[in-house]
Amino acid sequence: MQVHLSIGENHRFELREALLVYKGNQSSFITHHEINLHEQAPPTLGPAQPLTLSFVESLVRSLGGNSDAEVLPENVLAKGERTLVWWSPARYEQMFYTNAEGKASDLNGKTFAQPPLVWRVSHGRLKIRALTENKRPHAKTKLAFAPFWNISNSGEVCLGSMRCPDSAAASAISAWERGFYESAFTHGNVTRLTRHKGGFEAMWGELAGKRKPFPCSQLISMPETLAQFVRGSGR
Repeated sequence: MQVHLSIGENHRFELREALLVYKGNQSSFITHHEINLHEQAPPTLGPAQPLTLSFVESLVRSLGGNSDAEVLPENVLAKGERTLVWWSPARYEQMFYTNAEGKASDLNGKTFAQPPLVWRVSHGRLKIRALTENKRPHAKTKLAFAPFWNISNSGEVCLGSMRCPDSAAASAISAWERGFYESAFTHGNVTRLTRHKGGFEAMWGELAGKRKPFPCSQLISMPETLAQFVRGSGR
């Protein structure tokens, strides 16, 4: 017995494998089965096999089609199926503050020196860390807290008003960066964002509208390395 599906004139799909989903009260699991086809009888399921990562990855690739290869720019540090990590050197950017308590309101819309940063996009989520040196990091480079509002201890950005591209391709890097800087910085998620004696507002206040380099010595260093950040296994 043959079981197949035809779409138009050029696409023919045959039943070859099946996934069974078992659900309990608080958990679930999936089994993978080969399909046994019979001439005079309905198809039957083969023995259950554990669901492997390689099978899931191949299934995702087949559902999404073959993606075109990309020429990666020099600032890309790591690239996975749904993950992209890159770094940006020190530069100047305009920033917007709309804190409900009026904090940092005098900083709103001004241009500031930025520290060198490491950016990580994975499954539509953005994480950012800072670098204490303005050069391309390597796997063992220690990272620092990114001294911005809207960022958690883990480096994850609270997306809020941010316009996020629906892509982790290298071609989307500028859109992710633009979305971050054009969003409204509204609140602090980390108690201490900088080593500056005057705190967060004082540090950025000294940089507002001035063409002076970012004081990387005021960054709070971490034990987390670039390799850990890439894998998502850091703090």
